[in-house]
Amino acid sequence: MKVVLLHLLPAALALGLVSCRDRAGTPPPGLLAQTNARTFEVTGVVQELAADGRTLVIRHQEISNYMPAMSMPFHARATNEVSGLKPGDAISFRLVVTADESWIDHVRPTGRLPAAEPGPGPAENPSNGPPIFRLTDIPDFALTNEFGQAVSLRAFPGRAVALTFFFTRCPLPEYCPRLTKNFQGALQKLAAAAGGPTNFHFLSISFDPLDTPLLLRAYARQYRYDSNHWSFITGHPDQIRELARGFGVPIAAEGAGYNHGFRTAIFDATGRLQTIWPVGGDMTDQIVAEITKGAQAH
Repeated sequence: MKVVLLHLLPAALALGLVSCRDRAGTPPPGLLAQTNARTFEVTGVVQELAADGRTLVIRHQEISNYMPAMSMPFHARATNEVSGLKPGDAISFRLVVTADESWIDHVRPTGRLPAAEPGPGPAENPSNGPPIFRLTDIPDFALTNEFGQAVSLRAFPGRAVALTFFFTRCPLPEYCPRLTKNFQGALQKLAAAAGGPTNFHFLSISFDPLDTPLLLRAYARQYRYDSNHWSFITGHPDQIRELARGFGVPIAAEGAGYNHGFRTAIFDATGRLQTIWPVGGDMTDQIVAEITKGAQAH
Protein backbone atom coordinates (compact mmCIF):
# COMPACT_ATOMS: atom_id res chain seq x y z
CA MET A 1 0.00 0.00 0.00
CA LYS A 2 1.41 3.36 -0.93
CA VAL A 3 1.87 5.69 2.00
CA VAL A 4 0.95 9.32 1.38
CA LEU A 5 2.04 11.93 3.91
CA LEU A 6 0.26 15.18 4.56
CA HIS A 7 1.99 18.02 2.71
CA LEU A 8 2.62 20.59 5.40
CA LEU A 9 3.44 23.72 3.41
CA PRO A 10 2.46 25.34 0.13
CA ALA A 11 5.01 25.40 -2.65
CA ALA A 12 7.12 28.43 -1.79
CA LEU A 13 10.40 27.53 -3.43
CA ALA A 14 11.56 30.53 -5.38
CA LEU A 15 14.35 28.70 -7.17
CA GLY A 16 13.18 25.38 -8.58
CA LEU A 17 13.97 22.63 -6.08
CA VAL A 18 16.13 24.74 -3.76
CA SER A 19 14.91 27.42 -1.35
CA CYS A 20 17.71 29.21 0.43
CA ARG A 21 17.86 32.89 1.26
CA ASP A 22 20.84 34.98 0.33
CA ARG A 23 23.30 35.66 3.12
CA ALA A 24 24.81 39.03 3.84
CA GLY A 25 28.39 39.64 4.88
CA THR A 26 30.37 38.61 1.81
CA PRO A 27 34.02 39.50 2.42
CA PRO A 28 35.34 42.52 0.51
CA PRO A 29 38.08 41.93 -2.11
CA GLY A 30 40.94 42.70 0.26
CA LEU A 31 39.86 39.91 2.61
CA LEU A 32 39.66 37.15 0.01
CA ALA A 33 43.25 36.07 0.62
CA GLN A 34 42.55 35.84 4.36
CA THR A 35 39.53 33.53 4.14
CA ASN A 36 41.33 30.38 2.94
CA ALA A 37 38.93 30.52 0.02
CA ARG A 38 38.97 28.00 -2.79
CA THR A 39 38.24 29.26 -6.29
CA PHE A 40 36.98 27.38 -9.34
CA GLU A 41 36.49 28.40 -12.96
CA VAL A 42 33.04 27.23 -14.07
CA THR A 43 30.85 27.25 -17.19
CA GLY A 44 27.12 26.70 -17.35
CA VAL A 45 23.71 27.82 -18.55
CA VAL A 46 21.36 30.11 -16.61
CA GLN A 47 18.07 28.37 -15.73
CA GLU A 48 16.29 30.83 -13.44
CA LEU A 49 16.83 34.22 -11.81
CA ALA A 50 15.46 35.21 -8.42
CA ALA A 51 13.70 38.45 -7.60
CA ASP A 52 16.57 39.48 -5.32
CA GLY A 53 18.66 40.20 -8.42
CA ARG A 54 21.67 38.22 -7.27
CA THR A 55 20.61 34.58 -6.94
CA LEU A 56 20.37 32.40 -10.03
CA VAL A 57 20.05 28.72 -10.81
CA ILE A 58 22.78 27.54 -13.16
CA ARG A 59 23.09 24.20 -14.94
CA HIS A 60 26.85 23.95 -14.70
CA GLN A 61 29.48 21.59 -16.03
CA GLU A 62 31.53 19.38 -13.74
CA ILE A 63 33.74 21.37 -11.38
CA SER A 64 36.93 19.34 -11.32
CA ASN A 65 37.83 17.88 -7.91
CA TYR A 66 34.81 19.51 -6.29
CA MET A 67 31.32 19.03 -7.70
CA PRO A 68 29.67 16.96 -10.46
CA ALA A 69 27.63 18.60 -13.19
CA MET A 70 24.19 19.61 -11.87
CA SER A 71 21.74 22.49 -11.57
CA MET A 72 21.82 24.55 -8.37
CA PRO A 73 21.51 28.13 -7.11
CA PHE A 74 24.49 30.44 -6.78
CA HIS A 75 24.72 33.90 -5.22
CA ALA A 76 26.41 36.66 -7.21
CA ARG A 77 28.67 38.94 -5.25
CA ALA A 78 27.78 41.97 -7.39
CA THR A 79 24.28 42.34 -8.82
CA ASN A 80 25.55 44.32 -11.81
CA GLU A 81 27.38 41.21 -13.04
CA VAL A 82 24.14 39.25 -13.47
CA SER A 83 21.51 41.97 -13.98
CA GLY A 84 21.27 41.48 -17.74
CA LEU A 85 21.23 37.69 -17.77
CA LYS A 86 18.26 35.64 -18.97
CA PRO A 87 17.37 31.93 -18.86
CA GLY A 88 19.28 30.21 -21.62
CA ASP A 89 22.38 32.41 -21.39
CA ALA A 90 25.61 30.43 -21.42
CA ILE A 91 28.11 31.95 -18.99
CA SER A 92 31.52 31.49 -17.45
CA PHE A 93 32.17 32.54 -13.87
CA ARG A 94 34.39 32.08 -10.85
CA LEU A 95 33.02 30.20 -7.84
CA VAL A 96 34.55 31.21 -4.50
CA VAL A 97 34.01 28.91 -1.51
CA THR A 98 35.04 29.63 2.08
CA ALA A 99 34.32 27.63 5.21
CA ASP A 100 31.07 29.55 5.80
CA GLU A 101 29.77 30.77 2.44
CA SER A 102 30.16 30.85 -1.31
CA TRP A 103 29.56 33.32 -4.13
CA ILE A 104 30.21 33.80 -7.81
CA ASP A 105 31.92 36.67 -9.59
CA HIS A 106 33.73 37.38 -12.87
CA VAL A 107 30.47 36.44 -14.62
CA ARG A 108 30.70 36.66 -18.42
CA PRO A 109 28.10 35.69 -21.06
CA THR A 110 29.46 33.31 -23.70
CA GLY A 111 26.39 32.62 -25.86
CA ARG A 112 22.86 31.23 -25.80
CA LEU A 113 21.66 27.67 -25.17
CA PRO A 114 18.20 26.22 -24.41
CA ALA A 115 17.34 26.48 -20.72
CA ALA A 116 15.98 23.37 -19.04
CA GLU A 117 12.46 23.47 -17.72
CA PRO A 118 12.36 23.85 -13.92
CA GLY A 119 11.35 20.75 -12.01
CA PRO A 120 8.02 20.51 -10.19
CA GLY A 121 7.80 21.74 -6.62
CA PRO A 122 5.85 20.09 -3.81
CA ALA A 123 2.09 19.93 -3.97
CA GLU A 124 0.11 22.89 -2.68
CA ASN A 125 -1.49 22.66 0.73
CA PRO A 126 -5.17 23.48 0.08
CA SER A 127 -5.88 24.44 3.69
CA ASN A 128 -6.14 28.05 4.78
CA GLY A 129 -3.61 27.70 7.60
CA PRO A 130 -1.05 25.37 9.12
CA PRO A 131 -2.56 21.93 9.73
CA ILE A 132 -2.64 20.37 13.15
CA PHE A 133 -0.06 17.69 12.68
CA ARG A 134 1.71 15.36 15.07
CA LEU A 135 4.71 13.06 14.94
CA THR A 136 2.32 10.16 15.42
CA ASP A 137 0.59 11.11 12.16
CA ILE A 138 3.74 10.12 10.28
CA PRO A 139 3.93 6.46 9.20
CA ASP A 140 6.23 4.52 11.50
CA PHE A 141 9.02 4.06 8.98
CA ALA A 142 11.92 1.73 9.84
CA LEU A 143 14.73 4.24 10.38
CA THR A 144 18.33 3.66 11.49
CA ASN A 145 20.60 5.95 13.49
CA GLU A 146 24.34 6.54 13.21
CA PHE A 147 25.03 3.55 15.50
CA GLY A 148 23.13 1.20 13.19
CA GLN A 149 20.29 0.97 15.70
CA ALA A 150 16.62 0.99 14.77
CA VAL A 151 14.86 4.22 15.67
CA SER A 152 11.32 5.53 15.33
CA LEU A 153 9.96 9.06 15.12
CA ARG A 154 7.60 7.96 17.88
CA ALA A 155 10.47 7.24 20.29
CA PHE A 156 10.65 10.74 21.80
CA PRO A 157 7.57 11.20 24.01
CA GLY A 158 7.77 14.21 26.27
CA ARG A 159 10.59 15.77 24.27
CA ALA A 160 10.63 18.66 21.83
CA VAL A 161 11.97 17.42 18.50
CA ALA A 162 13.69 19.36 15.72
CA LEU A 163 14.26 17.64 12.40
CA THR A 164 15.71 18.51 9.03
CA PHE A 165 16.89 16.78 5.84
CA PHE A 166 20.40 16.83 4.41
CA PHE A 167 23.17 14.76 2.82
CA THR A 168 26.80 14.64 3.89
CA ARG A 169 28.30 15.25 0.42
CA CYS A 170 26.53 18.59 -0.06
CA PRO A 171 29.33 20.82 -1.40
CA LEU A 172 28.33 24.40 -0.57
CA PRO A 173 28.54 25.71 3.00
CA GLU A 174 25.25 27.65 2.89
CA TYR A 175 23.19 24.52 2.30
CA CYS A 176 23.41 21.21 4.19
CA PRO A 177 26.49 22.18 6.24
CA ARG A 178 24.57 25.26 7.42
CA LEU A 179 21.71 23.03 8.59
CA THR A 180 24.14 20.96 10.63
CA LYS A 181 25.83 24.05 12.08
CA ASN A 182 22.43 25.37 13.11
CA PHE A 183 21.81 22.23 15.16
CA GLN A 184 25.36 22.26 16.50
CA GLY A 185 25.08 25.85 17.67
CA ALA A 186 21.60 25.35 19.13
CA LEU A 187 22.74 22.27 21.06
CA GLN A 188 25.69 24.18 22.52
CA LYS A 189 23.50 27.10 23.59
CA LEU A 190 20.87 24.85 25.13
CA ALA A 191 23.52 22.92 27.04
CA ALA A 192 25.05 26.15 28.37
CA ALA A 193 21.75 27.80 29.38
CA ALA A 194 21.20 27.88 33.13
CA GLY A 195 17.97 26.06 33.81
CA GLY A 196 17.55 25.31 30.12
CA PRO A 197 15.48 22.39 28.83
CA THR A 198 16.89 18.89 28.68
CA ASN A 199 13.85 17.18 27.15
CA PHE A 200 14.64 17.70 23.48
CA HIS A 201 16.19 15.84 20.55
CA PHE A 202 17.51 16.82 17.12
CA LEU A 203 17.16 14.58 14.05
CA SER A 204 19.31 15.12 10.95
CA ILE A 205 17.78 12.86 8.31
CA SER A 206 19.88 11.96 5.27
CA PHE A 207 18.19 11.27 1.94
CA ASP A 208 21.41 9.96 0.33
CA PRO A 209 21.68 6.12 0.21
CA LEU A 210 25.48 6.53 0.33
CA ASP A 211 25.17 7.94 3.86
CA THR A 212 25.59 4.72 5.82
CA PRO A 213 25.39 4.67 9.62
CA LEU A 214 29.20 4.47 9.78
CA LEU A 215 29.58 7.52 7.54
CA LEU A 216 26.90 9.43 9.42
CA ARG A 217 28.65 8.78 12.71
CA ALA A 218 31.97 10.02 11.33
CA TYR A 219 30.19 13.12 10.00
CA ALA A 220 28.45 13.71 13.33
CA ARG A 221 31.74 13.56 15.21
CA GLN A 222 33.08 16.41 13.09
CA TYR A 223 30.41 18.58 14.71
CA ARG A 224 31.14 17.33 18.26
CA TYR A 225 27.58 16.13 18.62
CA ASP A 226 25.94 14.73 21.74
CA SER A 227 24.16 11.50 20.85
CA ASN A 228 21.89 11.90 23.88
CA HIS A 229 20.27 14.88 22.16
CA TRP A 230 21.12 14.53 18.46
CA SER A 231 20.77 11.61 16.03
CA PHE A 232 21.78 11.23 12.40
CA ILE A 233 19.22 9.14 10.58
CA THR A 234 19.03 7.02 7.44
CA GLY A 235 16.53 4.49 6.12
CA HIS A 236 15.04 2.95 3.01
CA PRO A 237 15.46 5.54 0.22
CA ASP A 238 11.80 5.38 -0.83
CA GLN A 239 10.57 5.95 2.72
CA ILE A 240 13.03 8.78 3.35
CA ARG A 241 11.91 10.47 0.12
CA GLU A 242 8.26 10.05 1.10
CA LEU A 243 9.00 11.48 4.54
CA ALA A 244 10.82 14.46 3.00
CA ARG A 245 7.99 15.13 0.55
CA GLY A 246 5.56 15.20 3.45
CA PHE A 247 7.50 18.12 4.86
CA GLY A 248 7.58 19.92 1.53
CA VAL A 249 11.16 18.92 0.67
CA PRO A 250 11.45 17.84 -2.98
CA ILE A 251 14.54 15.82 -3.81
CA ALA A 252 15.81 15.12 -7.31
CA ALA A 253 18.99 13.20 -8.06
CA GLU A 254 21.14 14.95 -10.64
CA GLY A 255 24.41 13.32 -11.61
CA ALA A 256 26.23 12.36 -8.44
CA GLY A 257 24.43 15.02 -6.38
CA TYR A 258 20.95 16.25 -5.56
CA ASN A 259 18.69 19.23 -6.10
CA HIS A 260 16.62 19.53 -2.97
CA GLY A 261 14.53 21.81 -0.81
CA PHE A 262 15.13 22.82 2.79
CA ARG A 263 12.87 22.62 5.82
CA THR A 264 13.44 22.62 9.56
CA ALA A 265 10.47 21.46 11.65
CA ILE A 266 9.99 21.77 15.41
CA PHE A 267 7.55 19.53 17.30
CA ASP A 268 6.67 20.34 20.89
CA ALA A 269 6.87 17.90 23.80
CA THR A 270 3.33 16.65 23.10
CA GLY A 271 4.38 15.71 19.54
CA ARG A 272 2.45 18.56 17.90
CA LEU A 273 4.01 20.46 15.01
CA GLN A 274 4.96 23.85 16.45
CA THR A 275 6.73 25.57 13.57
CA ILE A 276 8.33 24.85 10.23
CA TRP A 277 10.38 27.13 8.00
CA PRO A 278 12.74 27.20 5.03
CA VAL A 279 16.25 27.54 6.40
CA GLY A 280 18.35 30.47 5.28
CA GLY A 281 21.53 31.49 7.03
CA ASP A 282 22.15 31.14 10.75
CA MET A 283 18.90 30.02 12.43
CA THR A 284 20.57 28.94 15.68
CA ASP A 285 18.80 31.39 17.98
CA GLN A 286 15.39 30.68 16.43
CA ILE A 287 15.88 26.95 17.00
CA VAL A 288 16.91 27.55 20.61
CA ALA A 289 13.82 29.69 21.21
CA GLU A 290 11.44 27.20 19.60
CA ILE A 291 12.94 24.20 21.40
CA THR A 292 12.77 26.04 24.75
CA LYS A 293 9.12 26.85 24.09
CA GLY A 294 8.28 23.39 22.79
CA ALA A 295 9.91 21.61 25.72
CA GLN A 296 7.45 23.32 28.09
CA ALA A 297 4.34 22.06 26.30
CA HIS A 298 1.96 19.81 28.23
